[in-house]
Amino acid sequence: MTLAAFDPDARTEFLAAIEYYEECQIGLGRRFRESVEVEVHAIASMPYRFRVLRAPFRRCLVPKFPYAIIFVPEPRFILIVAVAHTKRKPGYWHDRVKKYT
Repeated sequence: MTLAAFDPDARTEFLAAIEYYEECQIGLGRRFRESVEVEVHAIASMPYRFRVLRAPFRRCLVPKFPYAIIFVPEPRFILIVAVAHTKRKPGYWHDRVKKYT
């Protein structure tokens, strides 16, 4: 299995979403974190099974939550570019990807 690394901005938005969900309902933040961790594990195991958004970026939807994990497979690791809410500011992370293309 390949290792996964978070872009600092992706890590920040992931942690903010966990905090938000935990404030909404106790335990919901933990469930969100666990759902994302399961999907990151799936991405690391088989990164090319996920939809290409715009080469080389791919998307994995997080079940039961309106979030997508945007990532790019690198030769030695998977780079998580964004943990993006699917209903807010679509494509906001495009500016972030310039540093990786």
